[in-house]
Amino acid sequence: MRNDIAGRPWRGRAREYDLFKELTVGVMVVGLLVLGLSAVFSSPDDPSVTLKSWATAAPADFVATATAELGGTSKTAGYGPPYNATPDASQKLGPIDLQSFSGVRIPIDTANDFVISPLQSLPSSPSAVSDWKAGTDKQHVDWAAAYTDALSKAPDNDPAKVGPGDYGPVPALTGTLLGMAQQGALDGVLQAKDSFYSTDYTRSTLFLGDGTYFPGLADTAHLTGDQWGMMNETGNYPGQSWLWLFSFVYQVQPIKSSPNADILVVSIMAVLTLLLTLVPFIPGLRSLPRRIPIHRLIWKDYYRRR
Repeated sequence: MRNDIAGRPWRGRAREYDLFKELTVGVMVVGLLVLGLSAVFSSPDDPSVTLKSWATAAPADFVATATAELGGTSKTAGYGPPYNATPDASQKLGPIDLQSFSGVRIPIDTANDFVISPLQSLPSSPSAVSDWKAGTDKQHVDWAAAYTDALSKAPDNDPAKVGPGDYGPVPALTGTLLGMAQQGALDGVLQAKDSFYSTDYTRSTLFLGDGTYFPGLADTAHLTGDQWGMMNETGNYPGQSWLWLFSFVYQVQPIKSSPNADILVVSIMAVLTLLLTLVPFIPGLRSLPRRIPIHRLIWKDYYRRR
């Protein structure tokens, strides 16, 4: 019977239909709506933060951070795996040292990788590099510590206003590195350390993160964990909704103040994900839909007919 109806000739009214016109109007209307809504509701397209922009906008912070890299007192220097083997730096889950399982996969010596090696790439390596290499490890620590203390006491932390002291070659090293960064050369050198056509921004990002300028931008853009949590959006925008649970767990004590917060949050989320995956196989949990029939409210018309 269905085939007979489909085969009958159409005897109703007929009119012309311009498919191309409909397509054109539809594309234009949708295109204008997309452009208009994106202009009103999209997040701002902020320029990328680079070592050049950092050194230009906050030279004092750049010099202080470079000094910390030389002295081995920066966050990266004491992070532990996968960057270095700093004792007692890794996060643990009880007695299990999960962070150290992978080992040091991206070895980073902050003094050499962030300061000395880039300076050696200059056409004429500064003599301060040779003076640094000639010093002992203890001298390196003492020079950097003395210069860090002097910078903190200088007006506006300005390296040009630091008083005299036994800083070794540290002022010359950090000053030359600052000039290199302001010219835009340091970004390319750090990125192309392992390969000329590298897209690995690990070293640049770690160097930026050791200072106060980059975290300050994140705080201004509401990107810190105490505001919107882990996200990619800038400005006062909520970001990915599926990350709310991660962010929520980070705000709960004692996890919030724990030095092992990352490992704890990842472990909790792994357990919750496993429970969600195994719901059909766990007695009691798999019976909840029958005992709490919320689905009957959603499809009430269907169950009423039944």
